[in-house]
Amino acid sequence: MSLIRNGELETDDWVYVSDDEELPRQGGIIVSASRWESEKQSLKVRPTPVGVRLNADMTLNGIAGDLHSIDLVALAFPMFTDGRAYSAARTLREKYGYKGEIRAVGNVLRDQLAFMTRCGFDSFEVGDAITPAILQNAISEIDTCYQPASDAGIPAYRLRHG
Repeated sequence: MSLIRNGELETDDWVYVSDDEELPRQGGIIVSASRWESEKQSLKVRPTPVGVRLNADMTLNGIAGDLHSIDLVALAFPMFTDGRAYSAARTLREKYGYKGEIRAVGNVLRDQLAFMTRCGFDSFEVGDAITPAILQNAISEIDTCYQPASDAGIPAYRLRHG
């Protein structure tokens, strides 16, 4: 998998750690929501960055009160027809004011990149076929939006009515 963060292809310096795996001493880690819940006291004082991965069927309730201690939230797209992570990303940005990294993981497709960006995602785990140039093209090809989102785009109704 490749990682595109803030429009650039980057080496992923985060490591997914399964629930039964020992935590590495160095580097940023991403843990499951259940591991976060059971080990949050020790994870909060960890000297390296900590991220939490949420599956599409999970709510933000389990991490909402701890967002100040979470550096990255990875939201899973299990299939292209499951858009619950869009709502979760917008809620993180708009309701909770989350400033950390929101990463799209799983079935991340080129046709959805613009919408993911509008909802607040700033990094994407993608297959090797998606490059930063493809990401930029996907984001810029739709220049008018019909609804407000987490980005700075001005919806068409506001453009029409000044």
